[in-house]
Amino acid sequence: MKQGDRPVACLAASTRWLSMPADALLAAVIFLATLGPGQVPAPGEPGPLLLQVALVAPLVWRRRAPLTVFYAITAAAAVQWVAGVQLPADVALLVALCTVGARCTGRQTLVAGLTLEAGALLAAARWAPPGQFPFTAAALTAMAAAALATGLWTRARRAYVTSLEHDREQRARLAVAEERARMTRDMHDIVTHNLSVMVALADSAAYVRHGAPEQAAAAVEQIAATGRQALDDMRRSLGAGEHGEPCRQTGARLRPAPGIAQLGSLIDRTRAAGLPTRLEVTGDPAAIPAAAQLTVYRLVQEALTNALRHAPGAAAEVRVRLTPRRAAVEVVDDGRPGPAPGEAHGRGLVGMRERVAAYGGTLHAGPLPGGGWRVAAGLDIGGDMAGKDTA
Repeated sequence: MKQGDRPVACLAASTRWLSMPADALLAAVIFLATLGPGQVPAPGEPGPLLLQVALVAPLVWRRRAPLTVFYAITAAAAVQWVAGVQLPADVALLVALCTVGARCTGRQTLVAGLTLEAGALLAAARWAPPGQFPFTAAALTAMAAAALATGLWTRARRAYVTSLEHDREQRARLAVAEERARMTRDMHDIVTHNLSVMVALADSAAYVRHGAPEQAAAAVEQIAATGRQALDDMRRSLGAGEHGEPCRQTGARLRPAPGIAQLGSLIDRTRAAGLPTRLEVTGDPAAIPAAAQLTVYRLVQEALTNALRHAPGAAAEVRVRLTPRRAAVEVVDDGRPGPAPGEAHGRGLVGMRERVAAYGGTLHAGPLPGGGWRVAAGLDIGGDMAGKDTA
């Protein structure tokens, strides 16, 4: 048994034990209801009463051992048939068959149903009024069939509910996995970009600290600001402070998730890190859902991070074209030809493809013939999503 299945097995066992008082109450009700006038044994003749107890008492364990209970009651009914005693407590057979249908396999249920049908025919042959055997047998068969159908319906309903619960758990696991993948992509983009900027600024400050201390101080301030921005982005990515709510750990009020409007600040940080970058945005960002804007922001951020890391001394150009149904992103740098950024040692391009795939879009990333690197992505937003906040 798997470790995760043990709590379920223990819960099922405890449920069976807790069901015994209810089954005991059912057995008591059937015993008293079928012990009517004419069934009270005469003094010195305890046989009918003992048969009554033998027919009803096993129902206490009907859900714990349904097959055993059914055949125990069947054995008592056989003794009753041999003794020639008619008892209304035979209704316990129907309850036992119903339980078998609800809790046992199809083959076991079939054998139990045939056993009860044989008993019904024997009972009709012995106790049916003269000339009424077909009608009596049909009536007993109908009652047995009704009990069996009730049990099978109960089992089918239980299986359906179980499948619904399984599907719900599966969807929950998929949602958790998707959220973890999203957080991983966000953390990768945030950490790699901000660390790349901070490293570039630190190198610049170290280079000019003697000849231009003012520039070195400005670079250090920019490093601190970039670090704070990274911390804010990480808290927001982990679920704290979303939509400007205070962070529970620090009480600080964080900004909403970045979007197209924040591309200007991203470009400023990239320029300060030593990558001259030009930004061109056409179209109305207000028509783009917030989640799609975040995707556009992360795509640009990752592309510029790769340019910073793999194309030192290059210049970059960012073009964003927006329509109510589509968002197109293109980032081009003029660096030297080289290996695919983020492909060999990280998951940069992989994360970009995953983000674009979430919108049914396409991503093209590769070197340019004359040198440099180009990243182009298209997001299929759809007119029915325009203007909706799906973050």
